Amino acid sequence: MTSFRTLDDLGEAGGKRALVRVDFNVPMADGAVSDDTRLRAAIPTIAELSDKGAIVLLLAHFGRPKGAADPSLSLAQLTQPLSHLVGRPVTFVPDCVGEDASAMIDQLSAGDIAILENTRFHAGETRNDAALADGMAALGDFYVNDAFSAAHRAHVTTEGLAHHLPAYAGRAMQAELDALETALGNPEHPVAAVVGGAKVSTKLAVLEHLVTKVDHLIIGGGMANTFLAARGVDVGKSLCEHDLADTAGRILEAADAADCTVHLPYDVVVAKEFTANPPIRTVNVHEVASDEMILDIGPSAVEALADVLKTCRTLVWNGPLGAFETPPFDTATVALAQTAAALTREGSLVSVAGGGDTVAALNHAGVADDFSFISTAGGAFLEWMEGKELPGVKALERTG
Repeated sequence: MTSFRTLDDLGEAGGKRALVRVDFNVPMADGAVSDDTRLRAAIPTIAELSDKGAIVLLLAHFGRPKGAADPSLSLAQLTQPLSHLVGRPVTFVPDCVGEDASAMIDQLSAGDIAILENTRFHAGETRNDAALADGMAALGDFYVNDAFSAAHRAHVTTEGLAHHLPAYAGRAMQAELDALETALGNPEHPVAAVVGGAKVSTKLAVLEHLVTKVDHLIIGGGMANTFLAARGVDVGKSLCEHDLADTAGRILEAADAADCTVHLPYDVVVAKEFTANPPIRTVNVHEVASDEMILDIGPSAVEALADVLKTCRTLVWNGPLGAFETPPFDTATVALAQTAAALTREGSLVSVAGGGDTVAALNHAGVADDFSFISTAGGAFLEWMEGKELPGVKALERTG
């Protein structure tokens, strides 16, 4: 049994009003949704509740209106795209609290679906204001959180409502939590983590937590340069946080103490300028010239890392290995992602990835569909990798 309540615990929902927190903070271009991934992620929960006869009231934020109504950030513009995806009419309610909203909701029938106006039009939302939570809770009979990507925030619609109404995880939230439990909560060992990205400073807490949890820590991207420098390697004019050398050294010591093997590249791809397809060299890390920068991991290192993954049962991936947006510095990320995908397909590896750059990199490598689970959450995924308790998840836990 899961440690949190899901829709399987719901019981009879016919005619009841479900306040459902979703992540509809989607990118727009020329007045249209340019990527509907987040809308599609919410469809299973919305359809299931509608099919059960609940009145489905969708709560979401959109952009950063800073507590005031902003017509350009109205959720009204998402009613048609959502209706198209769910295959049912969707009503728009021009507020998410108060008498007018209540009067409109009273007109809805069992199975109806409505989007309520941007929750962040109310300043109390991000402050987790008790009075706002009271007012919103009055609109519903039970609460469903289906927005893992906002679960690291203690806002009214992500945490506060769970204390006013019976609270459940939606299907997208449930899938996310199940995948994360499989990846780091209670994983099958050996476990490998790939952590890439530009700066160590943004992922210090992640690295410090992971060395106590995983058997292999693979460090890539600009972060790897900081660790190489901490080991006395001259990284030329590569992106490197030299002031964090001592911190990197402490993480390496902590890894040793925890019996976690840290993998840093021993061959790298370098160039004198960071542009698409410049002249490049593949060299040993000790052969980087003073006017060169490391922009990707080399082929020998990638081969060795592929061999590591072949010995593992679980993989957590966050961040690219090189400057993958600029060819040819996508080579290592694509190669290792394809290895992970192949191992996942054959059933020897459970692979969980998350974070915006990571999703883009795996899509670029053509393997996103082959990973066991890909989280579209950014901040929440990182905080989970840091071992932090997420307020929106904590609020759904079973008690007693």
